[in-house]
This record gives sequence, C-alpha cells and structure tokens, in this order.
Amino acid sequence: MNLTLTLFINSTLAFLLITIALWLPQTYTYAEKSSPYECGFDPVGSARLPFSMKFFLVAITFLLFDLEITLLLPLPWATQMNNLTLMLTIALILITTLALSLAYEWSQKGLEWAE
Repeated sequence: MNLTLTLFINSTLAFLLITIALWLPQTYTYAEKSSPYECGFDPVGSARLPFSMKFFLVAITFLLFDLEITLLLPLPWATQMNNLTLMLTIALILITTLALSLAYEWSQKGLEWAE
C-alpha cells in the first residue's frame, strides 16, 4: 500500500510540475529579449566568439583523468578486504593507465596551450 501510494504521489507531482513548466514560460520574443547582453551596453559585435578547440581538448582530458582518479578513492577502504592482492592489482592497473595516458598526451603535445 505504501509503495503504491508513493508511486502515485510521485507520478502526480511529476506530471503537475511538467504541466506547469509548459504553461509558465513566455513564448513570445521581442528585440530586447533576443539581443545579446553586454553589461547594459549596446552590443558592439557578435556575442558568439569562437572558442579554440584546444580548450575543449584540455577540458576533456581533465575530465578523463579526474574520473580515473575517482576510481582510486575507495582504495584506502579496500585495503581492509580479504583479497588484498586483487585490490592492489586493480589499483596498480588504474595508476599505470593514468601514467601511460599522461605520457601519451604529453608526447602528442596535447597539454600545451601555445599553437
């Protein structure tokens, strides 16, 4: 009974929020709303400046290394496991993967800003 009631309330609340979100926004645009905002000044040029692809590559590289490091966070608690050699082997594989990935990025000049 509690599960059914919870599912009903959650579904009703989700449907209600979706319905309100569809009705609430203003759908018409006008010149002031569609113009780019530059701290109260009239726009001088295009508000869409091209980004360097190098920025995105460094950002993706950072995310990949960051995600791999988060895989190592449970390692101190894993040392209390019964099968310690398995946990240390997995940690060593992850650290080796990180080191090899960093060496590859470094050799391909993927970490340098200057073009």
